[in-house]
Amino acid sequence: MAPRPAGFEVIRDPLWDNIRLDEAALAVLDTPSLQRLRYVRQLGHAFLVYPGATHSRFEHALGTYHLAKRAQALLEERGDLALVAEEDRLAARLAALLHDVGHYPFSHALEEAGFAHHEVLGVERLGHGALAEALTAHGGPGLAPRIAALIRGTSSSPIAGLITGSLDLDKIEYLNRDAHMCGVPYGRVDVDRLLTSLALCEAGPGRWGVGVHEKGVSALESLLFAKYQMYRNVYWHHAVRAATCMFKRAVHCAVASGGLDQATIAQSTDGGLMERLLAHDESGLAEAVNGRRLFKRALDLPASDVPNDVQPWLSEDPALAARVEDALAASAGLEAGHLLLDFPARPSMLEVDLPLRTRAGTVERLTTAGRAGHLGLTRIAEPLYQSARRLRVFVAEAPAKPIRGLLDLVTLPDAEVRRRLEAGEPVVGS
Repeated sequence: MAPRPAGFEVIRDPLWDNIRLDEAALAVLDTPSLQRLRYVRQLGHAFLVYPGATHSRFEHALGTYHLAKRAQALLEERGDLALVAEEDRLAARLAALLHDVGHYPFSHALEEAGFAHHEVLGVERLGHGALAEALTAHGGPGLAPRIAALIRGTSSSPIAGLITGSLDLDKIEYLNRDAHMCGVPYGRVDVDRLLTSLALCEAGPGRWGVGVHEKGVSALESLLFAKYQMYRNVYWHHAVRAATCMFKRAVHCAVASGGLDQATIAQSTDGGLMERLLAHDESGLAEAVNGRRLFKRALDLPASDVPNDVQPWLSEDPALAARVEDALAASAGLEAGHLLLDFPARPSMLEVDLPLRTRAGTVERLTTAGRAGHLGLTRIAEPLYQSARRLRVFVAEAPAKPIRGLLDLVTLPDAEVRRRLEAGEPVVGS
């Protein structure tokens, strides 16, 4: 048997079987910044609905790195990597491993609560401590900036699309892993077909980017539909969203009272944050989530039944939304904090924009508008998004009075909502 190369290691994974790590990946993997992700669940509170959904960001990072190596090997086999320098190949592999290094506990809930995006935190962590030392040791001082550009989506590397874009490996990995761990069939996609369909295409004069061969369009369509199904059935499941809303409000209260600060939260694991939150839980919401005493739905409307001019404050201004929730609670005979609004948004859910290499060898642009004879799914992207997205009102107990005027309320500009609140006027009509 040939001796194992120095710095070589294999990790056994339930989804991808053997994941082979090279020396640079091993060095990065053993840093505290990446090890923290072992204790950050990939899907936040989804385990309260799907008990198997306890997999971590660490597992997902390993899987994305594995797919990056597979994609590069396939592109190399076809000669497509000739234009890509070795330092860019290394940066892409490590960016796949590190793309979630700045992630908060409990999935994307805290970003919804107004915290900075995890990519911002991740880029900051590349330049500090043991992680920065490992990157410099294996790629020189220029490696961390190249990885940062890939994570931010600002890289000019021809293979930047493997990290951010319509067909990025993060998306392929999380859909398959989340479906597998939740025990649902919705997120399974034809990974082999997608990877073998990747191609480096000329995206403009002197510019190259990751695209897809025409033969892989049906696999790309299956990826988009899998994403829609996972949002509708898992990520935006009503009980998952109830727990998420309760958690967000509990964190908001703890930060407002001074019991927690954003820097501490950003460095926490799921368990560490929950322990701190329970110690400062004046609202009682964290304890309720921890015991799975979730709020119930008082209203549940598909987005197609909601006015098109819903104002952004509903999802982008958590502090104002909390004041509105308490005003609605009072009008419905409920205590403050016992009524929560939810209207999650992901407008890019089914968007596509990447080069398409045709069977004739020409390159066209494949967008959400589609192409004649191709990608018909995107032509119904908006109705699919509308059916996955729902406006919900969650309550701790049945309201004493009906909740009226909500659809008019959510179309009011934030300035008018603030005026009514500050004047003590009802935020909704009687």
